[in-house]
Amino acid sequence: MKDVIVIIGAGMIGQAIARRVGAGKHVLLANLHEEPLNAAVRTFKNAGFDVSSTIVDISSRESILALVKKAISLGNVMGVVNAAGVSPSQASIETILKVDLYGTAVILEEFGKVIARGGSGIVISSQSGHRLSALSPEQNEALALTPTEELLSLPMLHNTQVRDTLHAYQLAKRGNALRVMAEAVRWGKHGARVNTISPGIIITPLANDELNGPSGEGYRRMIELCPVGRAGTPDEVGQVAALLMGPDGGFITGSDFLMDGGVTASYFFGELALKS
Repeated sequence: MKDVIVIIGAGMIGQAIARRVGAGKHVLLANLHEEPLNAAVRTFKNAGFDVSSTIVDISSRESILALVKKAISLGNVMGVVNAAGVSPSQASIETILKVDLYGTAVILEEFGKVIARGGSGIVISSQSGHRLSALSPEQNEALALTPTEELLSLPMLHNTQVRDTLHAYQLAKRGNALRVMAEAVRWGKHGARVNTISPGIIITPLANDELNGPSGEGYRRMIELCPVGRAGTPDEVGQVAALLMGPDGGFITGSDFLMDGGVTASYFFGELALKS
C-alpha cells in the first residue's frame, strides 16, 4: 500500500506543504469548496504528483469521519495537515469556533486513531493565538482536554464571554496549540508526532481579505513595523512544515512554531507595543 499524505484545506499554504512532503506519496487533497479543489488537483497532476481529492466540511464530525475512511482506503496515513480555517473578517464568532477550534479538535482526535507509526501531523494555527492575554491554568486545561463534543459548551466560549470575531479567532488558535500539546501524548503512543505552526501574515487569498477588510490598516501596520519588514509566503510555511514532518524533525512533537516576521516580538517589545 502507498503512503498517504492528507492535506485539509487546498489553499496556498496547504499546497505549499503538499509540494514539499507529497513527492512519492499519494496526496489526498480535501477542501470545502469544489472549484478551488479541482484547480489544485489539476496543478498537482500536471506537476507529476499522485493525487486525489474529496470535499470535507471540518465543522462536521461526519464529514471528517468520511475523510478518514477515504484516507485509510488509499494506504498508510503517514501525514496529516490541517490548513483549513476561517478568519475574523470572513465569519461569525460561532463559525470561527466551530471550524477553527472544534474542527481542528475532531481532526486531531480522529486521525490520531489511524496515523501510521512514524507518521506526523501539522496544524496551521496563527500568530493571533500568541497575542491573546494569558489564560488561567484551568482554562488552558479545558481547551486542551475537554471532550471534543463538549468543547464549544465551555463557559469561556459562551457568547457573553467572547467579545468579537478577533477574540474568537485568538481563542481558537490558542486552543489549537494547547490541543496539539495534549494530542502529542496520545499520538506518541502510536509512534507518531504532531505540531502546530503559527504563521503571521502570509500572502494568501485569506490574508488579502484581511488586508482589504475593516482591520486592513492594522495589518498593513504590522507588516511595515515588524522586524523583517514584509509579509511571508506560503512556501516559507511549507519549508517549516517539511522540517517538522520529516526525519530532521524526529525529536519535535507537541510544539508550536511561531513564524511571523517578528510581529509578536514587536507587539510586546517594539514599535507595535500598545502605549499605556
